[in-house]
Amino acid sequence: MSSAENALETSPVCAAIRERRSVRRYRPDPVPRAVLETVLTAAVWSPSAHNRQPWRFAVVESAEQKTRLAQAMGERLRHDLEADGVPEAVIAADTARSYARITAAPVVIVICLTMADMDSYPDERRSRNEFLMAVQSVAMAGENLLLAAYDAGLGACWLCAPLFCPDVVRETLSLPADWQAQGLITLGYPAESRVKDRRPLESSVLWR
Repeated sequence: MSSAENALETSPVCAAIRERRSVRRYRPDPVPRAVLETVLTAAVWSPSAHNRQPWRFAVVESAEQKTRLAQAMGERLRHDLEADGVPEAVIAADTARSYARITAAPVVIVICLTMADMDSYPDERRSRNEFLMAVQSVAMAGENLLLAAYDAGLGACWLCAPLFCPDVVRETLSLPADWQAQGLITLGYPAESRVKDRRPLESSVLWR
């Protein structure tokens, strides 16, 4: 066993990184508020550009709100796929799968960013980079949340679907105007286990 592999086996942090999986099926058990606050606290302790902490979280627990969100997002997905000329059978399967993933999860956390505290620039190049810095910061917060959820015995899965309908998500959940939805994490006690691997390290790394 290499030193890197040994670290993944013996370090609690590295072991959690290696063992965590995207879980899409959950038991119906509710997730205690204290557990949710723990994983959200882990999220906000991630690094961020300028330490501006541009992340925002909308926690959706009620069945009614999850249903409304799933229906609204499904309608936008159907509209987009119909415009693409996708066959009805494929559209029906995609929208049904999206609806089931959102409504079957005990908790849904919508991860958003705000540019309210980020720097502003007069030119497009720097403005775009500042936005990307906020996106990166929010993504790091999401990874912290996923790892903390795993540590708490929860399963979780990041869905990118809100990127395709941020206005729908904002309107359906009555979010502040500056909250831009970046992802949606379904969360609950796992009802499945998954095994995955990764490509060899050398396929992704250049040493200089």
